Amino acid sequence: MAIPHAKPAEVIDIQPLGPDLKNAQTTTLVKTDCLEVIRLVLAAGKEIKRHSVSGQITVQCLEGNVVLSTDESECQLTTGKLLYLSGSDDHALRAVEDSSLLVTILLEHQQTETKD
Repeated sequence: MAIPHAKPAEVIDIQPLGPDLKNAQTTTLVKTDCLEVIRLVLAAGKEIKRHSVSGQITVQCLEGNVVLSTDESECQLTTGKLLYLSGSDDHALRAVEDSSLLVTILLEHQQTETKD
């Protein structure tokens, strides 16, 4: 069974989860050929190891506190802060406290070649 994602013009609530954050799970909100939007939930102390994604990314902290590190720097994202990464930038995340992030990824759209 396919996981349901938001349809065009469907309103999605991304408000902080507050007390429900402890039991929340990461959820893909939108997924198309060109775009993926994820609510990423990380418990305090949880880490996502260094990795890269081919598309451009924004990471917005909806609530909590995370440290995002790249090859060049390390920064703290707290509630209301947003960060942009260009495609293929290696990065890692570590939750300082229970956190919820809105991650937007522009996917590399692969055109199929058509023959005349």
